[in-house]
Amino acid sequence: MSDSEKAADLLGQITKSEKKGLPPVHLWNPPFCGDLDMRIARDGSWYYMGTPIGRPAMVRLFSTVIRRDGDKYFLVTPVERVGIQVDDAPFVAVRLEMEGSGDVQILRFITNVDDEIEAGSEHPMRVELDPDSQEPTPYVHVRANLDALIHRNVFYQLVELAVPREIEGATWLGVWSHGQFFPIGRTE
Repeated sequence: MSDSEKAADLLGQITKSEKKGLPPVHLWNPPFCGDLDMRIARDGSWYYMGTPIGRPAMVRLFSTVIRRDGDKYFLVTPVERVGIQVDDAPFVAVRLEMEGSGDVQILRFITNVDDEIEAGSEHPMRVELDPDSQEPTPYVHVRANLDALIHRNVFYQLVELAVPREIEGATWLGVWSHGQFFPIGRTE
């Protein structure tokens, strides 16, 4: 089966099984049917056979059936599983909304595929540092082993909201959401 036929077949299966909410891809265990020439770039753009997928509705549809097993990403339906490439994270948090302040503040992230995530115990934030440049790369957990890279502009908003807090003898800057403190960087 060619990549074009695989993609069309997969799309047909997704639209047939589409209901309100996200499909339970974590419960499905279909056979692996090979890799599809599909890639999600670091900026959240989706590509099929090297060409950007320009239809937001199609990207949204595919984003509902993505699953990560170990370090590999798949699009999964009840009858097949195909591998795809993801440059960093499958989603990008492109907008931030805030309610309240201090430790009762709620931070809501909106992704490039219109998922809404409130940072908290179910959706923790983390910041990884590049070992060479020490440049921070922030993420928020979206669902079942899938994260969103927090866009640079949104990260700058978080930095503006940051407050200091002592953690294990060191002072960290971080943000509160749903009563949890999320460190984003140490002070010097």
